[in-house]
Amino acid sequence: MLMLLLQLHLNITCQAQLSPTFYDHTCPTALSTIRTAVRSAIASERRMAASLFRLHFHDCFVQGCDASILLDDTSSMNGEKNAVANRGSARGYEVIDKAKSAVEKLCPGVVSCADILSVATRDASAYVGGPSWTVKLGRRDSTTASQTLANSELPSFKDRLDILITRFGDKGLSARDMVALSGAHTLGQAQCLTFRDRIYSNGSDIDANFATVRRRSCLAAEGSGDGNLAPLDLVTPDSFDYNYFKNLMQKKGLLESDQILFSGGSTDSIVSEYS
Repeated sequence: MLMLLLQLHLNITCQAQLSPTFYDHTCPTALSTIRTAVRSAIASERRMAASLFRLHFHDCFVQGCDASILLDDTSSMNGEKNAVANRGSARGYEVIDKAKSAVEKLCPGVVSCADILSVATRDASAYVGGPSWTVKLGRRDSTTASQTLANSELPSFKDRLDILITRFGDKGLSARDMVALSGAHTLGQAQCLTFRDRIYSNGSDIDANFATVRRRSCLAAEGSGDGNLAPLDLVTPDSFDYNYFKNLMQKKGLLESDQILFSGGSTDSIVSEYS
């Protein structure tokens, strides 16, 4: 599923001549150095794998895979870190910082942060039992970021199916690509404020027992435990598998934007296939 990240790279980055051997001569130990940093971080906190997936995805969806999400605000620029979808929830910055510092000691000024983030995501997937893929390298780091674009372009947990399809379509990604990438929610956790409305909706698209379990750590009152976490995959939250899609077919998707993929619409058959 995460191999679709490779397609994301190719679709929405600049048209450069990228190559998996880009650093073979200028920094031959770059990839192994990044891998060591990533493995160490995930060994300390399993959730970090999902956080790196999300950080990379949110970077690529705005201006392409250019590491713009890593830039801090300045007096003349409101960056992406404080966009609605990132503020208080995007994680993993320190892992990329550590990997960058380690690579800089070996090869100063050679390896871009954009490439480090791309490689780190691949390594995170492989480390937790997900797929691996060849990362084409040679991206340049952006010197600008756009909070405005991040707020307007990143998918929301409240988006309807047609809006999600349009958002991904604008990046050259099909509905199938979107469903495959959503499978990354086989790992990771979400904050109560992102799924409160769903578990208290008493709607027909949510399993009643599932909603009851989730209510135990997410109270109905807004502002009460907003940051409390719940696994996106209740069944096997630490395993990279297909249970995310099976959950959707049982009306046990945690986020509205998860369950909408299997709700009587055009992507139901894709979810069934992947399950």
